[in-house]
Amino acid sequence: MIAKISSGKSTTGLIRYLFDTKKAKNHTDPHLVASWDGFAPDPGRAADFDATKKLLVQDLDLHVKQARRLGRAPEQRVWHCSLRAAPEDRILSDEDWEQIARRVVAATGIAPADDPDGCRRVAIRHAPDHIHIVATKVRADLRPARHWNDYLTADRELAAVENDYGLHRVVRGDRTAAQRPTRAEQEKAHRADHQATARERLHTTVRTAVAVATDPEEFLTVLASTGVLVDVQRFPSGDIRGYKVALDGDTNAAGQPIWFSGSKLAPDLSFPKIRERLTTTEAAPDIQQPSNHRQPNPWYRATAAAERIPTLLDQGNDAAAQAHLAAFGEALDALPVLAPKEVRPHLGQAAGAFERATRSRIRAEHHHARALRSAVRSMLREPAPKDGATLAMFLDAAVLVAIAAARWHQARRHDQQVVAARESLLHVQAAYDQAAAAPLAALSQRTPPAHTAEHHAQQIRVIMPQRAEEILEDPAWPALAVVLTDGETAGHRPSMLIEQAARQRSLDDARSPARTLTWRIQRLGHRPAPSARALAAQARSSYATQVRPTTLPSQPRPAANEATHRSRAPRR
Repeated sequence: MIAKISSGKSTTGLIRYLFDTKKAKNHTDPHLVASWDGFAPDPGRAADFDATKKLLVQDLDLHVKQARRLGRAPEQRVWHCSLRAAPEDRILSDEDWEQIARRVVAATGIAPADDPDGCRRVAIRHAPDHIHIVATKVRADLRPARHWNDYLTADRELAAVENDYGLHRVVRGDRTAAQRPTRAEQEKAHRADHQATARERLHTTVRTAVAVATDPEEFLTVLASTGVLVDVQRFPSGDIRGYKVALDGDTNAAGQPIWFSGSKLAPDLSFPKIRERLTTTEAAPDIQQPSNHRQPNPWYRATAAAERIPTLLDQGNDAAAQAHLAAFGEALDALPVLAPKEVRPHLGQAAGAFERATRSRIRAEHHHARALRSAVRSMLREPAPKDGATLAMFLDAAVLVAIAAARWHQARRHDQQVVAARESLLHVQAAYDQAAAAPLAALSQRTPPAHTAEHHAQQIRVIMPQRAEEILEDPAWPALAVVLTDGETAGHRPSMLIEQAARQRSLDDARSPARTLTWRIQRLGHRPAPSARALAAQARSSYATQVRPTTLPSQPRPAANEATHRSRAPRR
């Protein structure tokens, strides 16, 4: 159930409209379902409509007229609230609507419960699925109505109404969403034949600049390089106070640029929020590495960091979880810059949808997400990969993150964020399917010898017995066999690669466990192969893990010793 609240100057005009059945064809059987004292005249049930309507308006305006004589009457004296049920809801009775109307006017402060001086109001039903509440905003003690934040208080009460009456739960926000374009902005974009408004285009540009930058000064430099107009405000000391942006050519009637501050684009795009995010996630000083040390592939680092997010979301640290979701949103913002042209539309839509899932009322502690942000910025500073394998690898992990994000937000009743994460999931999956097709096909063409593939299949059956048949029957199995063979050629043990890949994250949410294992094992296979000493240590650890559960229960000695101690214990 949703509410729409407005104010006006004319009680007469509003009452005339609500009881009209000639011009408004969808108004059927208009009548009162509630009033301030239960005895208000009802034009819909009276023989003389005009006279009764006039009498109702006079009764509603009584306190307004009295306040006007004292110079206290507000200019916007009429409070109008429409309440509409969802199309799938059952038809509520007049008695139901009466109780709902009373709850709403009490919650908003128009007529608090047990307050005899509440504003005069009526509830009018002229259609099966909604009512209109009309009140005059002067109380019986001639003071103005106290109805601050009436939309939010009405919305909270309607959420309780939905629960009490078993109605459809409307998706509600938490006041952390980006500001929507106004109707004027939408019409202006339509006239210019733009698919997005200036506000939306600037919002996307600024978010991408945040994903690319490593510090606040670089953020402003990157932003200016995108072609938008940037106005930086500074304190007398020279420190940056804030910024605002405008599209080149987007002007008002006076020919001046239409500026938007960061906070007007989204709550987390104000300069203080951006500065906090960038300064708390600056990379720590690099540890001095040997000259022959091979730097890890940033795409592999980003994928590894993303794969850890679902597990991190389950650990109960909400501030850290919110930081990881914000960092993942930045990674999606950066991907269109790096991806092939054919994949960019889906990636742009995925980033735009997930943007809403990156914010909630939970304050993020951004230092927790340093690994993913550092990897993404390294990706942006290297040439884009020539093949699509690394992109497909990251997107495969991104699918699991989007699923986990929707689940995390749902557990905390972040309704809008749940919808955003699920919408983003569809676009991430579409981008993955498009990006993974060619790399998987290329891997599948390099078929290993039959005896080698059968050996790998046997190891899958031993290590992952519950999923073995699903993996071996998957169309991606040939590609998985190839990367296992490549890993073995590089000096890895295929069994250990399978074990490590299976331990990294549950495959329950994976659409294709074989594909997910393919990307994980390919990434693991690019690491330096373990030395003979490391392999021996791993073998001993694995042997101890397998032997310990079967050895300990078979030893009766502790029980015997316990009995001996009991027999020798002195009697009391």
